[in-house]
Amino acid sequence: MQAIDQRDRELMGALQNEIPLVSTPFAFIGQGIDMSEKEVIKRTERLKREGVIRHLAPQFDPRALGYRSCLVAARVDDDRIDNAAAVINGHPGVTQNYRRNNELNLWFTIAVSPTSQLGLERTIEILGEEAECETVRSLPTLKQFKGDEVPCEAKHEPLTPREIECVRLLQRDLPLQPRPFEALAKNSGVGADELLAAATSFVKRGTLRRFCAAPARKPGFSASAMGVWIVADDRVEEMAAKMSQHRAVSHCYLRPVYPDWPYNLYTIVHGRSVDECESIINDLAIDTGLSEKKALYPTREYKKARINLFSSEADEWEAAHGAQRAASASA
Repeated sequence: MQAIDQRDRELMGALQNEIPLVSTPFAFIGQGIDMSEKEVIKRTERLKREGVIRHLAPQFDPRALGYRSCLVAARVDDDRIDNAAAVINGHPGVTQNYRRNNELNLWFTIAVSPTSQLGLERTIEILGEEAECETVRSLPTLKQFKGDEVPCEAKHEPLTPREIECVRLLQRDLPLQPRPFEALAKNSGVGADELLAAATSFVKRGTLRRFCAAPARKPGFSASAMGVWIVADDRVEEMAAKMSQHRAVSHCYLRPVYPDWPYNLYTIVHGRSVDECESIINDLAIDTGLSEKKALYPTREYKKARINLFSSEADEWEAAHGAQRAASASA
């Protein structure tokens, strides 16, 4: 691996800040850091190849596009958990799926599009039934206090079929060539100018936050834990504010409770080891005075993927499973 030099760092800063929505974005970026378009592309190719940059793509806000998502916790017999995870992973809207050290041992996130005929709740029910889960608990975000995605304030406006096609094209990894949007639009029936105009419109409407490079994960932080807490309703805001101030806390959410699951405040913490994560959660308990908590660790990763917005695979899954359920109900 070639050492990262100062010019690489300047380029990474520009790419991670914003990729301009113009026909020749790499030439535009090069002008700002005194680098030729050819060198921008060559260095970016190397940074991607060496894993310093993961991809160049837009950060869409799925909620602003009308998507509904949910964290789901399930209890599955240990002997069947791998098979259950495979069934759940079969849904294209599942972006994360982990086994965790708890009686609720399978945790996954799922999102469904605004065009879904089954809807989020029914989709979760079907997955739970087909994966033969003993218990399924939907844990949607009631309030977000800290996280990568700032809650969207833009109202959802249904997209036209043409706009949906533009989202499908734009979400692909940006080709590393002088006119990348022309490459994205090629053979699609959408022109490059139309694609750029749609992207600009999405930014103005709040459905597209930024178009930028996604860096590799921070080195050294190989462990993570989900801290779940029981917090009185009238103290949630106060406790969430305290926890969110801790630099090791990357996410903080309020979620619903169940008779068998009374934990309502969730914090994701990162550390160099499980012991460090445990220490951080214990520090949070001391700082807040909260004692009713659990630390949940991923013991196996079954799936981690970017969401593929408005995918034909999701439509196909719905068509197949909706038909299967209807057939079994009438049998």
